[in-house]
Amino acid sequence: MSVKINKGRALEGINLTPMIDCVFLLLIFFLVASRFEELEREMNVVLPQASEAMPLTSKPKELFVNVDRDGHYLVRGQQLTAPQLLTVLKQAAADNPGRQTAIIRADKRCVWEHVVEVMNLCNKAHVRDYRVTTLPAASGEVK
Repeated sequence: MSVKINKGRALEGINLTPMIDCVFLLLIFFLVASRFEELEREMNVVLPQASEAMPLTSKPKELFVNVDRDGHYLVRGQQLTAPQLLTVLKQAAADNPGRQTAIIRADKRCVWEHVVEVMNLCNKAHVRDYRVTTLPAASGEVK
């Protein structure tokens, strides 16, 4: 009994293995990269609502300053005192002269005095572009 083998016939279809490998590598890269973005927003802060709030577009030179309900400052995962925060802001302003942005994320239950203190520290450190984040109001009316 003999077995017939077609030697001259080419494989049908395209080999998708390299493309699938590349897609999985890109997927892993973007999953890991997105985790670094989340580290800046790790503090569980309940943001206040504002009727004129607009979506925040992220820029590469942003420094997130979180203020919890007790008035503690958290930057890059470290709790800082006011003098330490001033040092961090001055260093950031020196690294990015005229382009440094500070994003202040304050818990809606914190005393406003702590947010004003962060604004004052931004001015002392020559960080002129600072913003306080809020959530859009549930309805269009101002309360």
